[in-house]
Order: sequence, then structure tokens, then C-alpha cells
Amino acid sequence: RGDDGTLSYFYGCGGKGFAVAVDVVAGDEGWFIAEARKAAVRISLVIDTHLHADHLSGGRALAALAEAPYCMHESDEDQVQFPIRGLKVGEILETGNVITQVLHTPGHTPDSLCLLVSDIRRSKAPWFALTGDTLFVGGVGRPDLGGTPEEMAAKLYDSLQQKLLPLPDDLEIFPGHAAGSVCGAGLSGKPSSTIGFEKRWDPYLSMDRATFMHELTTNIPERPVEMARIVASNLERMA
Repeated sequence: RGDDGTLSYFYGCGGKGFAVAVDVVAGDEGWFIAEARKAAVRISLVIDTHLHADHLSGGRALAALAEAPYCMHESDEDQVQFPIRGLKVGEILETGNVITQVLHTPGHTPDSLCLLVSDIRRSKAPWFALTGDTLFVGGVGRPDLGGTPEEMAAKLYDSLQQKLLPLPDDLEIFPGHAAGSVCGAGLSGKPSSTIGFEKRWDPYLSMDRATFMHELTTNIPERPVEMARIVASNLERMA
């Protein structure tokens, strides 16, 4: 967890030696390499849940160090200036006994992803979900980073209502940010929750479409410091 509330994730199958790194922050690449070595796993996938606007991504650098594919939503293939593995809607990523299903959940950004992770030794049902900047604990993603706020808020409402809220109430969620981030309003300091708890207590999830869009577009936090430079750097080819 970063000082700005940014959360990164590292999971996988220790038995078969596979690991996945998600939303790596620039400067943290060495930690992931060291943890992989300690766990005797190979980092086989590096994923960014969306094009980040608040921090420099370490995803490409880690992927290069680990000789692993760098993955983003397939729509980013037309934006970035470097090769990526474009992830498709519903795609299943296999890493030993742990599998990851790709959900496209636009709204915070057009390319936003959520990841449903299962341990198939126990069940094919999702074990937990990484919700990126789509659903936070106590909040949802800001809607002004990839289109008009009204357009993106409408997409975010649909992503939440149609793709995340139908998931089991007891499913654990792990978002891309906690309190301290400017990527959403009203974020909790707690770094995880469940779908059911958020349905009950996240005020945005019980609103109708019109109210949701009004609240989300009226209460947008200040834009991230140096946002334009950060986004440009995350799009550009490494020197």
C-alpha cells in the first residue's frame, strides 16, 4: 500500500509456481521480484486494471524484469506505444490452480477491468475480486478521466449494477485504492470488504441512475497532481 492509498496485489499458485502482479507502482518492482523468489514462484502475468492517472505504473518495468506479458484491456492496444497482451471480456487466465476471469467495467476509465479470482482446488466460484478503481470500500471511481463526467458516470452505473452487484454477497473485494486517494470520494481506510457489505453501506450502490449520476458528477475530487504527465508517461515507450 502506498502513502496515497494506492493498493497493489500479488497472488497465485504456490504449488505450481505461478504468480500474478496487479497494479504495480513504479519503484516497487524489486519488492515483487524478491517476494516471488521467496515464494519460489514465477511472475507469469503483470496486469494493470486501467491506465492510471494518479501514479506512475511499474507494470511494464516489472514485466520486463520478470519476462512476463504486460496485460491491460484490449482497447489499450490502440493507445499505448509498446506491446501489451490485450485482455478480452470473459477471458480466463490460468496460473496453476488459480484462475482469473476478466471483467470489463468501464466508467472510471474506458479500459477499466475487474478481476475475478478462483482457487479451483476448492471451487470454480470466485474466491475474491480485485475491483480496481471501479468499486471501492465506501465509494466508487471518479467519472472524469476518460470522457465527459456524465457519459462515464452512466457507464460506471451500468458496470456496477450489471457486473459487480450480481456477484455473491459473501465475495471479498479488494480495490485499487483506500482512503487518501483522489480516484474517488468517500473512500474508507479499510482495504477490503464484501459485495454484500458494500451493497448495504456504500451509498452509491443503492441510488437510482439519475441520483447516482448527479451525485457522482457533482462531487468530483480535485484532479491528481501532474495528471497529464503521469498519463503520458504510462502511455509512452520506455527509454
